[in-house]
This record gives sequence, C-alpha cells and structure tokens, in this order.
Amino acid sequence: GVAGAVAGATHPRHLAELRRTMPNAILLVPGYGAQGGRAADLAAAFDENGRGTVINSSRAIIFAERTDRYATANSWQSAIERATRDAIDELAHMF
Repeated sequence: GVAGAVAGATHPRHLAELRRTMPNAILLVPGYGAQGGRAADLAAAFDENGRGTVINSSRAIIFAERTDRYATANSWQSAIERATRDAIDELAHMF
C-alpha cells in the first residue's frame, strides 16, 4: 500500500529521518516560505529520484501582496504570480 507522512519544512532533521525510515512514502511538507522553511531545508525530504514530496507554501503565496518583496506588484494576482514563480525557481535550483 501507499503510506505518507507530514513533516514541517522548519524541521529538516525530521525530514531526513522520515525519508530514511519511509523511503517510498509521499511526504507532505508544509511550512515553506512564510513559516520559515527554506529550499535548502527541504532537500532531505526527496527520494533518490528527486520525487516523493509535496511542498506546501500557502501563506507566502496567498498573502504575497502584504510583503515588502511583492508590495510593488500591480495587483494581488500579480503578487501571487510572482511569489509562485519565485518559489518554483528557488525549489528547482535545489538539485
């Protein structure tokens, strides 16, 4: 069967431990972005093929227009798009 686990991006040591213990599991990793999780903290969550992990970044995306980084966006939609693209770029450069 399929098993999964949830571990926060702000606890990279736990991510590594879960991946070792559950090498074939899907890991849901909340906490990336506004809660302090960084791309570098997430590497241990992925399996040897760079898969097996779902990264969640709700607050940093949904409320992007409230941050200094995206305050100059033309609209909240534009702020969300920029924040999403920045997250994708940051995560894509992890490997």
